[in-house]
Amino acid sequence: MRSGFLPFSQPMLGEEEIEAVVGCLRSGWLTTGTVVKEFERDFAAYVGGKHAVAVNSCTAALHLALEAVGIGPGDEVITCPMTFAATVAVIEHLGGRPVLVDCEATSLNLDPSQIEARITPRTKAILPVHFGGQPCDMDPILEIARAHGLAVVEDAAHALPSRYRGRMVGTLGDITCFSFYATKTLTTGEGGMAVTNHDDYAERMRLMHLHGMSHDAWKRYQQNGSWSYEILAPGFKYNLTDIAASIGIHQLRRCEGFHARRLRIARDYTAALSGRDGLETPRVADERGHAWHLTENLDIDRDTFMRRLTAMNIGASVHFIPAHLHPYYRQKYGFQPGDFPNAFSAFQRIVSLPIYPKMTDQDVDDVIGSVRTLVEEHRQCNVSSTA
Repeated sequence: MRSGFLPFSQPMLGEEEIEAVVGCLRSGWLTTGTVVKEFERDFAAYVGGKHAVAVNSCTAALHLALEAVGIGPGDEVITCPMTFAATVAVIEHLGGRPVLVDCEATSLNLDPSQIEARITPRTKAILPVHFGGQPCDMDPILEIARAHGLAVVEDAAHALPSRYRGRMVGTLGDITCFSFYATKTLTTGEGGMAVTNHDDYAERMRLMHLHGMSHDAWKRYQQNGSWSYEILAPGFKYNLTDIAASIGIHQLRRCEGFHARRLRIARDYTAALSGRDGLETPRVADERGHAWHLTENLDIDRDTFMRRLTAMNIGASVHFIPAHLHPYYRQKYGFQPGDFPNAFSAFQRIVSLPIYPKMTDQDVDDVIGSVRTLVEEHRQCNVSSTA
């Protein structure tokens, strides 16, 4: 057993990020400014999008994106229950109704074959979630959206740098929302980005992300700025700071290297754990297109496994508690656990193992060894209990 605890996730930060933050602090300009603009330009170029709007979380990006495409009271948005609470919460914030469609049993992504049956005259958008960094099957989703005049807003919180059939996630739907939370491939501590090729959506999100103020309101304390501003819409306080962006600029430059390390760890896990009794590793259509944010799917008693793994000094987590199992959504919409059987089944079995660039080869070996030990103990327990 390890002598020290291996956290579930740790950011990979270097001297470049530290120096950038110090430089930002010494500049005297800490909030939204030219560093954020540079980060936006770099990020848009990286994913191949025309516009990128930096915000303080992926939740903020999703909220802005849905507002920009016109979601309002009574509108329905189709999404998947296998996601974090933020995905469905932003629909509620706008007065809309989340319409859940079960995930595929293998990828845990939104099942395109079930979407059309849930479309009604009130449906306005589809919100696919790229679970664990593996892109949804976007071609049929986009085809359905076009046929019914629906917007597509992608929750790509896990999906940097993911590719779908050679195309970067961030260039597929109408707006794509990324997360820079501390556990993500690229981190700014807290933060997010909304990427779009649509000029009107970008303009609306820029307006709404900072109180609905008139253009370039962030410049009003600079020498070339003006104290005067106008509120053009009741916007939000979602802007990213220059401090955070200064980290993001350098993280972005290392993104491909981060991804390569995650891929290496994922291959090691798959080679060592696939095919073992009680274990199921992720099924992946394109391993290089997968961002490898999470690894999952264990067929043994999940809660016992989690407790034992923690006791062996290995951090792990569960992604996710499906939306329809939370009290708010159960009570408001009358959801039952079995309404979305694939999501419910996955939740009962799923475990996310540590997978991040800061892990050493020894860390990876420790995770593999601990999982193998627990599975072997579980198998022996089953044999003895049935003897």
